[in-house]
Amino acid sequence: MVLTLQVNGQAHQVQAAPETPLLWVLRDELQLTGTKYGCGVAQCGACTVHLDGLPIRACQTPVSAIGAGQVATIEGLGGGHPLQLAWVRHDVPQCGYCQSGQIMSAAALLASTPKPSDSEIDAAMDGNICRCGTYQRIKAAIKDAAGLTPAAPVLRT
Repeated sequence: MVLTLQVNGQAHQVQAAPETPLLWVLRDELQLTGTKYGCGVAQCGACTVHLDGLPIRACQTPVSAIGAGQVATIEGLGGGHPLQLAWVRHDVPQCGYCQSGQIMSAAALLASTPKPSDSEIDAAMDGNICRCGTYQRIKAAIKDAAGLTPAAPVLRT
C-alpha cells in the first residue's frame, strides 16, 4: 500500500503494509537511521519519535496509525538543538545507542514544560533505558537546555 507520511516537515510517499512498524519505514524506506531499534516491544525508548509533538515508540506504532499526523525524528531536530548542545556539554553519550530516543523524549518534555521540575523530568524520561547508566548526566543536560542551571563547559578529551 502506498502511504503519504509527513516526516520532519516533508511529505514522503512510502510503500508499506499497514501493520509495518513506523520504525522500519523510517529506517528502511526513508533512510532516517537516527531512530534506533532497541527492544521491539516499546519498553526501552531507543525508537522514540514525535507524532504531533508527543513522544511515541516507533517500534510498536503501525504506519497506518500515523494518518495525516506530523512525525519528527532526531534528524528533524538538526544539529544545533539546545538539548544536543547540552548533551555534549555534559558528556552524556557513552555508547550512544539510546541517545536519539532520550533526546526526543526530552525535547517533547521541554516543548510542553519549558522549565520542568525534577519529578517532571523523571516522569517524562521514565521508560527510556540507558544501559550505560548516564541518567544523572541526562537530567543535568535537560536542566541545562531548559536554562535551569548554568551551562557546563564543553568537555574535551
